[in-house]
Amino acid sequence: MAGSDSGGGAGIQADIKTVTALGGYAATAITALTAQDTRDVHGVVGVEPDFIRKQMEVVLADIGADAIKLGMLHDGPVIEAVCDVLENDAAGIPVVADPVMVAKGGARLLSEGAVDTLRGRLLPLARIVTPNVPEAEVLSGMSIGGGSDARAAAVRILELGAAAVLLKGGHMSGDTVADLLVTATDSWVFEHPRIQTTSTHGTGCTLASAIATGIAQGRDLYAAVGGAIDYVLEAIRRAPGYGSGHGPLDHGHPLRPG
Repeated sequence: MAGSDSGGGAGIQADIKTVTALGGYAATAITALTAQDTRDVHGVVGVEPDFIRKQMEVVLADIGADAIKLGMLHDGPVIEAVCDVLENDAAGIPVVADPVMVAKGGARLLSEGAVDTLRGRLLPLARIVTPNVPEAEVLSGMSIGGGSDARAAAVRILELGAAAVLLKGGHMSGDTVADLLVTATDSWVFEHPRIQTTSTHGTGCTLASAIATGIAQGRDLYAAVGGAIDYVLEAIRRAPGYGSGHGPLDHGHPLRPG
């Protein structure tokens, strides 16, 4: 579930490419249409909540799902509709929630009034939530300046009901990026050298979809997250260099080894 990115680098397009490249099957519920390129989001048209609900219901009833990835849910009524279906038609299916709030170019993709709905209604349904630092600051209500802050913020988000939090470290300074995975009983840090590039459009969407694919294929959470991070890093390294802003990744690299 996500918005459509006309530039193809993020949103539902990135989700489908990622799931397919990693050997899964992607069915979709589109929540919004965006006029978007590598530089900015130039317009957004939301899909009516009842139609989003219908997309979910018919696919779940006929095809089913082994995991559900949530991306752009742009306002409170959309979040409420999605949560209704998750509770009534998808009980027991792991949910990977990417709390999309702001696009790479700065455009807001979640209404301010919807944050409380996301916290109170959606997070308790999530097997894992995958915020970046700015999103984690909003969800936790605290500033994040370093590793200890990140851990405290992740714990606060856990307390809102999510079963696990992957707090992504890409917005923090330094030559090493540390992604923090926290559950109620364990925590792990995935460290990797920072790749200096502008080809980072859709990294959050891609990572969440890769995690969902790993979970759907039976991996435990640690393995699903670790494999997804490795996939995204290689997709960044092999980025094709399209556009004049934040360019897309190479989602199809597992299909072209070497």
